Amino acid sequence: MIIKPSAALRNDYASISNLAKETKEPIYITKNGEGDMVLMSIDAFEKREQILQLRAKVLQGEQERIDGAETIRISQARSRLKERANGI
Repeated sequence: MIIKPSAALRNDYASISNLAKETKEPIYITKNGEGDMVLMSIDAFEKREQILQLRAKVLQGEQERIDGAETIRISQARSRLKERANGI
């Protein structure tokens, strides 16, 4: 976990920005010794958003299955994917 004071963000933005890009981790910014905000690179943010969207789709599929939606076997899904790939 990377923690930096808000003064570091004000006084040395370039190094904080580089740190976020290099580590690909969020940087926690404090104000008066208390947590205030989180800073991360755009690439790290977009990757996080993609993961969250995928998780939401998986949870939606699971909920549909639990609610009784029709399901197919993995072998059937593979066959359908092969048929689609060969049709292109």
